[in-house]
Amino acid sequence: MAAGTHAIEATDANFNDLINSDIPVLVDFWAEWCGPCKMIGPVVEQLAAEYEGQAVVAKMDVDQNSQVPGQFGIRSIPTLMVFKNGQMVDKVIGAVPKSVLEQKLKAQLVQA
Repeated sequence: MAAGTHAIEATDANFNDLINSDIPVLVDFWAEWCGPCKMIGPVVEQLAAEYEGQAVVAKMDVDQNSQVPGQFGIRSIPTLMVFKNGQMVDKVIGAVPKSVLEQKLKAQLVQA
């Protein structure tokens, strides 16, 4: 991986603190065995670096953490959710182009 900022590891334990940030938060729910998750992983890391200081970018391994994915009814991965002030404001299911994720993140930055 390139030097610089990486996505934060989200866990059941730190999730609520993470999403209650005063800046938008993008969370990638993924698993090691998930092909599409591996495709979108580098995109998530790029966003973490590009939006450092403007947004929080995190990844949650659904095999290691079951409480939060269950709470949000996540059945398909990758699922990417955008949170603002602790509330989910947007969601994408499946591997999508970087532009789609960027657009959803930027929409929350504008309202900040």
